[in-house]
Amino acid sequence: MKLTHSFILFVFFYDLALAESVTVDIKEWPVPYENSRPRDPYVAPDGKVWFCGQLNGYIAMLDPATGKFKKIDMTDGERPHNLIIDDQGTLWYAGNTLGYIGRLDPTTGETKKYLMPDNVRDPHTLAFDSKGDIWFTAQHSNIIGKLFVKTGEVKAVESLTPGARPYGIGIDSNDRPWVALFGTHKLATVDPESFTIEEIELPRKKTLPRRLVITSDNTVWYGDYKGGYLGQYNPETAKIKEWPMPGGEQSQPYGMSVDDRDRIWFVATGLSPNLLTGFDSKTKEFINETTIPSGGKTIRNMYYYPPERAIWFGADTNTIGRAIIP
Repeated sequence: MKLTHSFILFVFFYDLALAESVTVDIKEWPVPYENSRPRDPYVAPDGKVWFCGQLNGYIAMLDPATGKFKKIDMTDGERPHNLIIDDQGTLWYAGNTLGYIGRLDPTTGETKKYLMPDNVRDPHTLAFDSKGDIWFTAQHSNIIGKLFVKTGEVKAVESLTPGARPYGIGIDSNDRPWVALFGTHKLATVDPESFTIEEIELPRKKTLPRRLVITSDNTVWYGDYKGGYLGQYNPETAKIKEWPMPGGEQSQPYGMSVDDRDRIWFVATGLSPNLLTGFDSKTKEFINETTIPSGGKTIRNMYYYPPERAIWFGADTNTIGRAIIP
């Protein structure tokens, strides 16, 4: 059953002058595998950084200390889309074009494939819950699913809206997944016990949420890729607030992350060069705009690594990047 809510929309108009700015230091490493769309880097327990080569069908490692790379080619023609790493250092990746989630031992290179049900053909973005199980989206299958890693069981629920395109995903402190529905002006969530899906309609019908993050208070923050807004949804009150981005309607926010101070970071990919932009969720002010040195072209996803206060990203300029934030 589709659940309905009443919403109050607060739009805060911003004079485009940043609040007290913070300094961000960005370094990029050129990837030696040409035109491969390196993306979705994730830091392993040993400090090595693993990422997907979506176009060339590989998973690779960058050692930030030496700048050296190591590549593991996919043997089945796969074009891996996203990866995450568990506490044991095992890599889990989205076999987006062949309908599976893969597990990769980085030491031996051995892989195991967890095949999806017939209605899930394109695992897209993965996220761990507190038990180490994996929630995921499947954009063109219109599915939100969960892989139970010990048994290999997969549960999946279809979006209520046809063509909703489940895309970015985050898990709150109650192990509840939240999803940006990129094909419509809605967010979605799934009850982790009953697997009942709920869709939240955003106030502006032209909104296209692409990525989202969740702050420590379980508030959901999303980027409106089409309209150039940063939005906040409070599940307790069902209220929505939005802030126009400094770059305006053409900002096209894509890659997003949240740091350990609940500051929201996103990349305005509609601007050239791309701009890494920060927003303080407590003061409700934009605090930073930093140019991506390579230009960025498109930064699709980001990962925050607390021990080094580092945001890692892959850019369509064929680089892996690290932004050190204060």
